Amino acid sequence: MPSSSAATEDQLDRVFHALANRTRRALLHRMSRSPAKITELAEPFAMSLPAVSKHLRVLERAGLVERDVRGRVHRCSLQTAALKDADEWLAFYRQFWDETLESLARHVGGDR
Repeated sequence: MPSSSAATEDQLDRVFHALANRTRRALLHRMSRSPAKITELAEPFAMSLPAVSKHLRVLERAGLVERDVRGRVHRCSLQTAALKDADEWLAFYRQFWDETLESLARHVGGDR
């Protein structure tokens, strides 16, 4: 496992916690197209604006979303740096699984 600081580990915990919820993943997917007002983000969901705002706060704490407030209008946009950090963490394990699967394929195929 790659070495990292406690702060980095805490950040990864926040990112993976945020990504563990399908509503939050859907919100991120929507923001990947363009920034959006909270009311626009809430439209496809059968939940209140305060509930959507709670999901957005989780995404903000994880560093996945930035909120721009102008008067009463809140626009949210996707921030990709935290996703890049999570992808780098996953890359270590992706390499492990790729090597393991290749080894298994050689073993099953009799190619030793």
